[in-house]
Amino acid sequence: MSIFSTSGQLDEMRRMLANYVRLPFSQDSIPGALMESVLSHVHGGSVLNTYDFVDVIRPESRCGWQVKSTKAATPVTWKRAKIPNALELIEASEQSEQGLQALGDAIIEFCNEHARASMSRYDLSEIGYSRLIVRKSGQVTYFERLLCSQDAPYIFDPTEFTWRWSTPKRTVTKEQLPALHGTNRKTGKKWWAWHGRGEDQLHFSGESVWWPDENDPNAFSFQLPSADNKLSFNQFMGLLQTLDA
Repeated sequence: MSIFSTSGQLDEMRRMLANYVRLPFSQDSIPGALMESVLSHVHGGSVLNTYDFVDVIRPESRCGWQVKSTKAATPVTWKRAKIPNALELIEASEQSEQGLQALGDAIIEFCNEHARASMSRYDLSEIGYSRLIVRKSGQVTYFERLLCSQDAPYIFDPTEFTWRWSTPKRTVTKEQLPALHGTNRKTGKKWWAWHGRGEDQLHFSGESVWWPDENDPNAFSFQLPSADNKLSFNQFMGLLQTLDA
């Protein structure tokens, strides 16, 4: 069995999510915890609620998924990358290009190792990416892609990136700490921002290159409802009362 949902499973997820956003208390975003529960329900899996790389697993098929749900403009936090020997690597990165590359390579290896650890811990053959995006236009897009497998366990290739420290930004109240930026060698575009002098967050702006084309068979889209098309609070309470009956 594959990490990819069937067309029937994609339709079921679309219906569940489209119904959720009609609730009177729903916002113009969809919580990641809800997306995890929807994916788990449709695949007959389990939500882990841990800090492991995978959020949902289905042991019977040896499949796992990392799940992310954000607005399109929100930076994707790939993980909190607490790199071993970070202080020494940061100091070396300030001395030479080789030191910069060594720190960047350590970040990429940390990401790859996190996925491999989940693959081993849960005896998975594949790990997929389950991603929900809410665009400014109100369009909701969901897609799936294969991240890694037993045959191809590395998600990212460290040789594809160059690294540099950003220029610190000053605001009225404080000075922001510099972040380490990773740039894709082929495209010249920034893919990574590691805030290793702060909370160790690793933002993955290069994720947008994974976003699907309109006819991608492993994706679907729908529109957030207008205010008139959402359930009123009274309608919602009426539905709950029918359940009590």
